Amino acid sequence: MSSADYARDLLRSGIIDAKTGDKDSARRYLDRAIYMAGTHDVLAEAWFWMGEVMDDPVEKRMAYENCLSHDLHHTRARRSLAVLDGRIKSDEIIDPDRLPSAPEGLRAVQADRFMCPKCGGRMSFSPDGATLICDYCSSKNQPGAGRGTENEKDFIVAMATMKGHNKPLQEQVFHCNGCGAEFILPPKQISANCAYCDSPHVVSLEKTKDLIAPNSILPFAFDQKKAVRLLVDWVQGNDIKPEKKVDLPRGIYLPMWTFNIGGSIDYTAEVVEYKENGFDNERERRVVRIDDKFPVLVIDIALPASRKLSAVFMKLIPGFDLSALKPYDPRYLAGWLAEVYDIPMADASLDARSIAFKDRRERLPYLLNNINIVRASSAGMLVESFKLALLPVWMTELPFEGREHIILINGQSGAVKSDLPEKDEERGGLFDFLADLLND
Repeated sequence: MSSADYARDLLRSGIIDAKTGDKDSARRYLDRAIYMAGTHDVLAEAWFWMGEVMDDPVEKRMAYENCLSHDLHHTRARRSLAVLDGRIKSDEIIDPDRLPSAPEGLRAVQADRFMCPKCGGRMSFSPDGATLICDYCSSKNQPGAGRGTENEKDFIVAMATMKGHNKPLQEQVFHCNGCGAEFILPPKQISANCAYCDSPHVVSLEKTKDLIAPNSILPFAFDQKKAVRLLVDWVQGNDIKPEKKVDLPRGIYLPMWTFNIGGSIDYTAEVVEYKENGFDNERERRVVRIDDKFPVLVIDIALPASRKLSAVFMKLIPGFDLSALKPYDPRYLAGWLAEVYDIPMADASLDARSIAFKDRRERLPYLLNNINIVRASSAGMLVESFKLALLPVWMTELPFEGREHIILINGQSGAVKSDLPEKDEERGGLFDFLADLLND
């Protein structure tokens, strides 16, 4: 038996003892496996299980860090380190093979109420990207650094809990701190005004166990009046004649996921080699297969987090300047509607990973000097981190051709998109002349 096979047998015995609770025996097997191991995968797994059977937090941390030094993407070690750091609680970790069913009925949630500290009037966030203004005394208040951060969140930590898998299915019950009334907010909204005293409320998602709170937001850059002008210009520019009255655009924050993908693509390729023939000075041609890895790093793959408007919203997303994202502060939502995501982060991450793999797979031959790729696998690719951002959109419906068409206006840049088929760019001049030649 080779030393590598012996090390794997030792690791297997150590894991069995660790799972049965015999920590002393497990440590002996794992210590020997680490000494005999000659491959990074065995070393990473042995150090992970060593961390699982250690009692001292310092020794556990050292074992998990040693595991990650051999396999940076070892998800269980990263999850265990998150527990040690207090970023997740042990009782929040779920069994991936037995995801609990979504709870039904009403859910009591906490909501922040935004009232003027001077006169007690309602405050709403103005569409200038900077100021919270009282509707009565016009006093101003600027959001601070916010409760969240615009930096990415750890994907492994989120996937270990129900937050990574849940979507909001329940209606949410609010208790208004102003007038004492309780009212229900639809499950796809996280902000509303009290039906009685009209004070703005925003759900405190960071205090819930089943939903991920936004960590970034792009405030509205212009008001409804400008949105109307942009809509009129777009309708006239596309020579559209609405069949009945068009509702004024209404401002809403739509959720968007972004993902950072790392790791590598495992591939098998065919390369041509030539060997000199010493007898007649001819070269012998042969095809050789090689197995290798290609590193992957894709930043900010953006996907809609809400299904309802996803087709049109997807057209709008590339027009946002995501470098202008601010740390999420619930005060930005005062007086504005905002949607909760209904596409779970886990589902969206699979789409992001698929997009990243397809893009790199198509470019791989050119990145590797046009070699012939026989097989490529995404097994080595990993979602490193993610963000949940809220983007500003003005929305209305356009009655045209017998039905209501969705119109979305980018609340930052003013770009307009719809579910109408986009016209091809007009061609003329030299282009048409060349096209005619090609068709002859």
